[in-house]
Amino acid sequence: MTKLIYLVAGARPNFIKTAPLIQQLKIKNINYKFIHTGQHYDYNMSRIFFEDLEIPEPDIYLNVGSASHAVQTAKIMIEFEKVLLEDKPSIVIVVGDVNSTLACALVAKKLFIKVAHIEAGLRSFDQRMPEEINRILTDQISDYLFTTEKNAEINLKREGIDSEKIFFVGNIMIDNLIMNLDKAKKLEFIKKSNLQVNSYALITIHRPSNVDKKEDLEKVINILNYLQKKLKIVFPIHPRTRKNIEKFKLMDKIKTDNMILSEPLGYLEFLNLMFYTKLILTDSGGIQEEASFLKIPVLTLRENTERPVTINKGTNTIIGKDFEKAKKFINKVLSGRYKKGQDIKKWDGQTSERIINILIENL
Repeated sequence: MTKLIYLVAGARPNFIKTAPLIQQLKIKNINYKFIHTGQHYDYNMSRIFFEDLEIPEPDIYLNVGSASHAVQTAKIMIEFEKVLLEDKPSIVIVVGDVNSTLACALVAKKLFIKVAHIEAGLRSFDQRMPEEINRILTDQISDYLFTTEKNAEINLKREGIDSEKIFFVGNIMIDNLIMNLDKAKKLEFIKKSNLQVNSYALITIHRPSNVDKKEDLEKVINILNYLQKKLKIVFPIHPRTRKNIEKFKLMDKIKTDNMILSEPLGYLEFLNLMFYTKLILTDSGGIQEEASFLKIPVLTLRENTERPVTINKGTNTIIGKDFEKAKKFINKVLSGRYKKGQDIKKWDGQTSERIINILIENL
């Protein structure tokens, strides 16, 4: 196949999803270029993922950095248009729901270049979330919409998307997890951290709805303080979360008697912690999926999820910032009364191969 494919990534979740695609593109000897927009600029949130996932250096680095949503999206569009005009690829593949996804899809479409969206159709039905806006708009202009679960297809058809554009391929996050699980399990990271298997909780918090207002962050801290009375906590702090904890002077309110606070971790270290944990508290969409695949109890600190299959068939429960609800489900997990989860269709490690085969057939 001589036609050129552009594969775009800009933030941590994108790198996890692009790694299996890059592997498939190489296996099938397809001409491609990997574009890194530079949306994530923190080393541990970006660079280390390249090393852990053995992702090659990007062919093009746009280096847009951090800014407001409007400024960042505009900068990506301006820089991405320049490289598209030079190369004129046959298709641009975008993944997930970050600003890079929408910005690059929009530029490509206006230049009459086809767009493929991986993780299409996911909906939280909460347009206060910037990711929801990115998802909806990207799906409306995409030519190939690759879905992770059947609910996504229902959402797309409801929004008027032609069913011939929709392809149920499974979850590419799980491809990457399966590719790296054995390597992660062999790390001695939990041993070095003096942790015992199945005897700690893993925490990730970064969403604006949890950390950008003092009262919201205090509610989350109250839940963590309760949990650490019951179970040791490992809490790699996202830069946004740390910044706001310091801004609101809340560090003294975090009880650290039974808690390990750390800097952000690489993918393999985090996967090692995830595999051996008793419980996960998170506001991350991807971690809801990974935990459900691994059948690890996961309590989500949000009012909704765009990944309902993780609730219906997985191990996920939405608790928001409700202290009583958090207590109830924490105690269910610790007493062994929490749901076990089921296998989810096409979450089998072959999603990237399905995607590339479909593109080869249609380009």
